[in-house]
Amino acid sequence: MRGLAGFILAASIVLAGCLRPPEYPVEPVIEFRQLSRDWMSQDQFNTDSLLITIHFTDGDGDIGTEEGTFDLFITDTRDNFMPPAYRLPKVPEQGTGNGISGEISFVLFTTCCFFPDGQDPCTVNPTYPTDTISYLIYIRDRAGHTSNVIETPPIVLLCD
Repeated sequence: MRGLAGFILAASIVLAGCLRPPEYPVEPVIEFRQLSRDWMSQDQFNTDSLLITIHFTDGDGDIGTEEGTFDLFITDTRDNFMPPAYRLPKVPEQGTGNGISGEISFVLFTTCCFFPDGQDPCTVNPTYPTDTISYLIYIRDRAGHTSNVIETPPIVLLCD
């Protein structure tokens, strides 16, 4: 019995020694996770918002910055407008294996409806009570590596 217990202990030490931290590419990789809801109202400008959550991995663990530079970028797919970018908090280095993964959630405030008939944005148009928008998102790490670009699902804007 003692021999079996010694074998199990030795086998578990060998298996634990074989476990390695995940190896991620040095460029960040992001995946869409969720929207807190799929609509916003244009008449509540700068007060209505939703929460976007993305998952990330980064092989050298250099996400976020203390220097005040921007590192999360979004683009309105309707007109390629880039609202103000976001700053991610610096993730501290974590020993020899700096590959990291996690989730980033950020607040996105409502925007204006665009109308196919050319009416000015941010107005009410009874012919077009809604607009649909999606955003392209990417991040950049401290070394300047840029992630892949992801797109949110459609978000309905209530135009009245």
